[in-house]
Amino acid sequence: MQERNGKPLEADLQVKPLDAESKQAPLEAESLLAFPTPFPIKIIGRREGGFTTAVIQIILRHAPDFVPGTLETRPSRQGKYISLTATVNATSREELDSLYQELCDHPTVVMVL
Repeated sequence: MQERNGKPLEADLQVKPLDAESKQAPLEAESLLAFPTPFPIKIIGRREGGFTTAVIQIILRHAPDFVPGTLETRPSRQGKYISLTATVNATSREELDSLYQELCDHPTVVMVL
């Protein structure tokens, strides 16, 4: 049995009962975010032609009010990767989830935080 901080890992798991109709765990009533809210997203990818443009297009599909001029960029020390930070006006958890998913699915994206 694996342990973390002297406690079994199983002690950290909380099993939620399935909803009989949808066969899914019920959504938690409390959210750490109150929507709408400004939400920064960091996207790290290979420094290839079109990476920044592709990321902006994805963001605009999910957050049409995003202003591309506010995108912050930072190259890696070696210049192989680039980090983009976009602050979107998130209107829902679903919007953020679909934005993260599409960003993660892009072939030049290495990581989304």
